Amino acid sequence: MTTSSVRHGGKVLVECLENQGVRRVFCVPGESYLSALDGLYDSDVDTIICRHEGGAAMMAEAHAKATGEAGVAFVTRGPGATNASSGVHVAFQDSTPMVLFIGQVASDQRDREAFQEVDYRAMFGPLAKWVGEVDRTDRLPEYISHAFHVAQSGRPGPVILALPEDILSADTNAMPVPVAVLPSGRAAESDVTSVLEMLQEAERPLIIVGGGAWSESAGLALGEFAKATGIPVGASFRCQDYLDNRHPCYIGDIGIGINPALAERVKSADVILALGTRLGEMTTSGYTLLTPPVASQQLIHVHADPSEIGRVYRPKLAVVANAGEFAKQLAAAAPSTALPASSWMSDARNDFDTWQKPVETPGDLKMEQVITHLNEVLEDDAILTNGAGNYSAWLHRYYRYRSWRTQLAPTSGSMGYGLPAAIAAKLEYPDRDVICLAGDGCFQMVSQEFGTAMQYGANVIVLVSNNGMYGTIRMHQQKRYPKRPSGTHLVNPDFAAFAESYGGFGATVNNQAEFVSALARARAANRPSILDLKVSPTALSPRALLETID
Repeated sequence: MTTSSVRHGGKVLVECLENQGVRRVFCVPGESYLSALDGLYDSDVDTIICRHEGGAAMMAEAHAKATGEAGVAFVTRGPGATNASSGVHVAFQDSTPMVLFIGQVASDQRDREAFQEVDYRAMFGPLAKWVGEVDRTDRLPEYISHAFHVAQSGRPGPVILALPEDILSADTNAMPVPVAVLPSGRAAESDVTSVLEMLQEAERPLIIVGGGAWSESAGLALGEFAKATGIPVGASFRCQDYLDNRHPCYIGDIGIGINPALAERVKSADVILALGTRLGEMTTSGYTLLTPPVASQQLIHVHADPSEIGRVYRPKLAVVANAGEFAKQLAAAAPSTALPASSWMSDARNDFDTWQKPVETPGDLKMEQVITHLNEVLEDDAILTNGAGNYSAWLHRYYRYRSWRTQLAPTSGSMGYGLPAAIAAKLEYPDRDVICLAGDGCFQMVSQEFGTAMQYGANVIVLVSNNGMYGTIRMHQQKRYPKRPSGTHLVNPDFAAFAESYGGFGATVNNQAEFVSALARARAANRPSILDLKVSPTALSPRALLETID
């Protein structure tokens, strides 16, 4: 959209968003950006009104994950911005492209501690790739173009742009800038050759995938390369949908609650290709699977951000490239005839298959059976979301992701992510099953966003693992301070009645037979649903049991 007529800054801003290909924004309205809301009024941009700024920011982040586009959120100044910071942190640690617009006090009131004034450069500096504040209405197109370039280039991440209300409401004839032009992210062919040579010379090679800027085509290329070379592939924390888990070279997730056999395999590998992953704390089991700063394994680190390479681990070979594009380059250069499977590869896959066999936990309703049933009845394109909590350990261990971007979960470990992410995914893919798994504590951090799902017909299904406590913390207490629980007990509402109070579908589930029936009814309900799963408080995780509750 281009025009040279005089309009207020809010309309120019929305024109700029349309030029960047933005189709949907998430917001909580505020008086500090009324002009932007006015600009959205007669635009083609779908505006989703949320209940809390944290939910809006997480929806924008999940939209970006699900689509590959930059997510966009609007929040008001002060408390609105601080509430949204949790979603910004998710986008930063998950390498997700996002632009957060924040209303700001008028420019002639800056630095007076005006009502709800915050210095956003200072506040968001450690949490974002770039923080800017527009200083002239006619520079809006320049700032927005820069924001979208930064958010999507190199290692993707969040960008913050503050909008002083007087600048946003002033008139201008500024022209919007065309869509951002991004670098290819491809590596030099010499880098591809060097990586192939190191992998071919290895006896026990291993690929660990993760990070941002992947795509469905990149995941398929990764599968082709792994099949051609016979190299096992492990997924870094919450990146399990990068490769079809049925692929013969997929060997499991390298994250929290890792398969002990896989952990030993990472330690015994002689060459590791870290493809996009930062090799952070969760993926390295607290920096123990690879010992910093020089690991015993020869490390090839491919990452889009040169400052990430060598931050913790000194690599044997470093490549600055977009990991997804590099996977395509590897696939194109791989041998045309697949190599026979080695015992290193087949043993790794056998370890994964053994780890997938459910281990029984206490109670009439068992999470391992819940996940097994999801595997059996959901289509390959079903999207599963979750926040943080021990309930997710069953999902990570037993669910098999079969398609790209069917796992939406925060590598930052943020509670409350599952429901906003599910809403964003369902709005984008209304014909696909979208299942949110949440703990009772996790869900109640964002339960108000169930109203957003109702308002926009985002027919998500929420499975609340209800054990009456903050289970993860209770597990750690049991390990360090046994029989001395403190600060972890929860008094919960009737979650099924909560859903029904909004006009959704709700059901209380006490055993596996009830779950099978309730899930079928929720899938057929054609409205947002909550299933209250009454799980045993003694089943803290697939491997940790609590004998008594004191």
